[in-house]
Amino acid sequence: MLLGIHDGHDAGAVLIDGDSVFAVNEERLNRIKKYRGFPILSVRKVLEMAGADPEDVEIIAIAGIFRKQKRLMELEDNLKAIFGPGFKRKVIFVEHHLAHSASAYYTSGWRDALAVSIDAAGDGLSSSIYVARDGEMIRIAQSTYPDSLGDFYASVTELLGFKPMRHEGKVMSLAAYGRPTYDLSSIIELNGLTFENHLGVIGVEATKKLAEFFGYPPNRAKEIAAQMKRGKLEGELQKKAIEIAASAQAHLEKLMEELGVKLNDKGLPLAYAGGVAQNVKANVVLRRIFGDDNLWVFPAMDDGGLAFGAAVFVKAQFERLDGRWRPSRLEHVYLGPTYGPEKVEELLKKEGLEFEEVDRSFIADALVDGKLVGFFQGAMEFGPRALGNRSILANSMDGTVKERLNVALKRDVFQPFAPSLVWEKAEEYLGDLNGRPNEFMTMSYRASEEFREAAPAVVHVDGTTRPQAVRREVNPPYYEIIKAFERRTGLGAVLNTSFNMHGEPIVCSPEDALRTAKKAGLDVLVIEGFAV
Repeated sequence: MLLGIHDGHDAGAVLIDGDSVFAVNEERLNRIKKYRGFPILSVRKVLEMAGADPEDVEIIAIAGIFRKQKRLMELEDNLKAIFGPGFKRKVIFVEHHLAHSASAYYTSGWRDALAVSIDAAGDGLSSSIYVARDGEMIRIAQSTYPDSLGDFYASVTELLGFKPMRHEGKVMSLAAYGRPTYDLSSIIELNGLTFENHLGVIGVEATKKLAEFFGYPPNRAKEIAAQMKRGKLEGELQKKAIEIAASAQAHLEKLMEELGVKLNDKGLPLAYAGGVAQNVKANVVLRRIFGDDNLWVFPAMDDGGLAFGAAVFVKAQFERLDGRWRPSRLEHVYLGPTYGPEKVEELLKKEGLEFEEVDRSFIADALVDGKLVGFFQGAMEFGPRALGNRSILANSMDGTVKERLNVALKRDVFQPFAPSLVWEKAEEYLGDLNGRPNEFMTMSYRASEEFREAAPAVVHVDGTTRPQAVRREVNPPYYEIIKAFERRTGLGAVLNTSFNMHGEPIVCSPEDALRTAKKAGLDVLVIEGFAV
């Protein structure tokens, strides 16, 4: 057995036992969003899921190189408490960006590929580019932390009054409401395969310089952000904030296009991870260059996927030594904890709740009737997206449902909602699809005219949508719910948003689901086949 651990921002653990993979991030268990620290609960949970004891673990792959003595000693104390005094002989450290890139390459299904990681920073670097052949990864380019593309976008996020390293998606969503008006080539550029930061500073100092560059008042940023969150997008400063967001997004896309064109010359498909890979609009630029079938974005692309990357990298190296390594593709991310109908029924009775067993038609009828449905089943998804096992579902044909959801979940009104659609309808609904549709909500597409008209609740203001294409063989119950909705409405797509209040982690346990459904005032909760 091989255990992967990420001790840091968005901590988590992954256990690989032969062909079985168990994975969970600490935030889902301790309910602290993006938890930073040692993932003690995650380690215990993946061992429990595998029916294993600590002594069954042969290798411990740690993501990240620890430079500070205090942090390293804390890590060793935690490992010793679980695995005993002989833990050191099991430990292998994997550098941050190697773990990111490995997570993408070793799940892509390709023997030969380019593996790219771009984020804010990790182990002194902010990007790495590898040529990967026959399971071996060779770094050919990198950017250091001071030249970070991810930090540039994070600084814009902070400038606009949002939380850096967490709310970059809000900047991307806001950008769709305006047009770029600033040329940012004097801020950060691409030099060869390396990013180059002309500001000369990062973090808070970069935010200050950007405030001067844009003439944006940092003392009013949070006030303006709060107003935009509630839907006030008019006004001089709001307009300026939107222009800044649009300019930052356009510049990010420009740099990704330049990088993509240079990488495409190497004639290899692209496997991609890191925090910047969360930007689904920038991913479109790469998709246009490489094509749908030659771009793979690892579903847990942010730091929450580092434990996975460290584990699969070390596993692949031992397989290469034995001549056993073969490429494999990640088919799904339902790798988290499961609870089962028996436990759920026991909980519902204990809580004194009225409930009944229901089928998929019941859920489809509820959606057609305009109800907000919490849907909980099977193994929790690994990664930042809810993909039908810890989801809130709604009628994608009803444009007014967005306002209800925003109020219920306390979301920012300018952020879009996404659809889950049946696999065979992807070509019809996605106007610029050219190959295999995306199953993990890691990519934006231009909605077809038909889909824009039929599903206004899941199409953004700029006509784009971020879909999950659902295959029957991957998630049969969820697929059948969407098909039942299609039989009633003619549309094979439902609104799917993550089952959580804004600012909270996605629900993990049945208890989490009950608590969140009550807090959000959902109309129905369907949990392991029982409707509450």
